[in-house]
Amino acid sequence: MYIKKVEDVKAELVAQEGVKGTYIQVLIDKERCGAVNFAMRRFIIKPGGEIGLHNHNWEHEIFVLKGKGIVKNGETTHEVEENTVIYIPPNEPHYYKNTGRTDLVFLCLIPIKN
Repeated sequence: MYIKKVEDVKAELVAQEGVKGTYIQVLIDKERCGAVNFAMRRFIIKPGGEIGLHNHNWEHEIFVLKGKGIVKNGETTHEVEENTVIYIPPNEPHYYKNTGRTDLVFLCLIPIKN
């Protein structure tokens, strides 16, 4: 069993092209606790921050904890806020932006590659 308080997990700046004002906390994964099926990450996007359009060959399950923002999948823009759930299928282009005045915080679960 692995138990950890979120505030005890270091938030690291995401330093990738197309990403600004975004931090990630890896809460559960194979390296930290031996998880074999999925990884749980917590993202914090500061006001005005964004994660540029990108895609992966794995799905995402997202739960918005707080804040407001938009998520785009190609041409369609969706407004999201606290208590919104999002499913992004494999290979679907997606983009996140904080449009609010406070942090946009969400959990993102992804499969672990075996």
